[in-house]
Amino acid sequence: MALSPLIFGCSGPLLTRYEAKFFSKRQPFGFILFARNLESPSQIKALCQNLRTSVGWNAPIFIDQEGGRVARLGSPHWFEFQAALIDAHHPRSERLFWLRGRLIAHNLISAGVDVNCAPLGDLAREITHPALKSRCYGETVAQVVMNAKAMHQGLRSGGVSGVIKHLPGHGLAQMDSHVELPTIKNDIKYLYNNDFSTFRDLNFIEMAMTAHLVYSEIDPTAPATQSKIMIDIVRKNIGFDNLLLSDDISMDALSGSVADRAIRALAAGCDIVLHCNGRLSEMTLLADACSILSPASAVRVDRAINQRPYPISVDIAGLKAEFDSIINKL
Repeated sequence: MALSPLIFGCSGPLLTRYEAKFFSKRQPFGFILFARNLESPSQIKALCQNLRTSVGWNAPIFIDQEGGRVARLGSPHWFEFQAALIDAHHPRSERLFWLRGRLIAHNLISAGVDVNCAPLGDLAREITHPALKSRCYGETVAQVVMNAKAMHQGLRSGGVSGVIKHLPGHGLAQMDSHVELPTIKNDIKYLYNNDFSTFRDLNFIEMAMTAHLVYSEIDPTAPATQSKIMIDIVRKNIGFDNLLLSDDISMDALSGSVADRAIRALAAGCDIVLHCNGRLSEMTLLADACSILSPASAVRVDRAINQRPYPISVDIAGLKAEFDSIINKL
């Protein structure tokens, strides 16, 4: 099967016949869901089934369900969590993050979703933009690595693959890359010993997502998503050789047409381009511009598919009670 190096969204809670026909022809690697697609567990499960039917195989379906500030699924049907950074300061944070991952995975798998865009490896600072800060897992390398590993293990225990983000580190950004392009001015040595070091310890995770920000002391000409120099650091210094996704190619941090943005990301070394807004006109342009996986990316795609976990049966009510008990003891 010839897959394209793309992950697409769809426009609403039901797959239209135009979308189904388009996906069948263009064969994206996977799909991603947002609030516009989500109404109830049964509706989401049916949508996931229809998306997979459109491409003729068990394609991965992604979601941003970090818990806390970024959670596409909420009450009354799904577990809810406080900000990750609050849990990171709890004396039992490692257990809390494993429970967070396992409980989230239960919700996702029961609705047909099998990939979560989590955990985060970004280091929080005083200057970190509020759009990211409360989502971070700590302020030190050791704290973030411990909690991210626990979250990832919890997800996989529930049958959900993880996507570590945002490589090679978004915690120094003082702007929201959804709306503008941040620039990081710290020197290379500092980055290697801090942000990059965190992701080096998490480089075993099966998928990763890039950061839309410029590291001016390394490559002032392009954001990391579109910088061959930065992707080389991700591959060689950080040692991440698994499947590398761009962050959403339609975010306002990037310039140019969506097709140009995607071409630059793939040329820099991203394996897969993520496009989230579900606009068929943009997806058509992307599919025309980016139709074939590179040989190296095809190998990484196969590896990611073969690494899919299977859920381990547990007492979900008991785990939720344990999570609540830990939280309420302080």
